[in-house]
Amino acid sequence: MFTPIRKIARALRVPTVAEREMNYLNGARDLVDLEYRQREIDRGMFRRA
Repeated sequence: MFTPIRKIARALRVPTVAEREMNYLNGARDLVDLEYRQREIDRGMFRRA
């Protein structure tokens, strides 16, 4: 009964900042790219108001 509602709720859920940061880091091609992305996150790329 509630299964369709749960599926819709999951589809509409906005990812958290931590999830977006992790997805961004997981997309790195190599160590240099990973370090560059880590620095961007440290500078507040995903945490701006």
